Amino acid sequence: GECFPCPQEGCPMMGHYADRFPAKLKRVNQKYFLNTAADPPFATWRQKVFIKLSGVKKMRGDINLVFHDTEGNTKEYEIASGVLSQDQVYTKYLDVEINPKNTKKIEFLWNKTIFTLLWARLGAETVNIIHGENGR
Repeated sequence: GECFPCPQEGCPMMGHYADRFPAKLKRVNQKYFLNTAADPPFATWRQKVFIKLSGVKKMRGDINLVFHDTEGNTKEYEIASGVLSQDQVYTKYLDVEINPKNTKKIEFLWNKTIFTLLWARLGAETVNIIHGENGR
């Protein structure tokens, strides 16, 4: 996540387009990292998520985001779990299997633990998602 978003010259790519990054090709023992999805076509898009909560000051539970695409596919990702606090911004890097160009909506889910008071409520004050350029 430290190389996010991609540098101005773009994210180094492996394979057919590797020659677009000649400086990296000249390095000895250059390391390349590739994040893939578990299912075909194996593509993922790096995204950085920021969530600021509102509601009860502190409680236990978890926060998930569900990405929906235009073809009806969905993928759920955990953002935080444990003690959640309204005065904290939760940040996470995700390798999302749904192309940002085809994203129809992103759903915010909050699940409280069994021991949380019934009246306790928690919501998202803000959800910001930054898409990595050339991120695959």
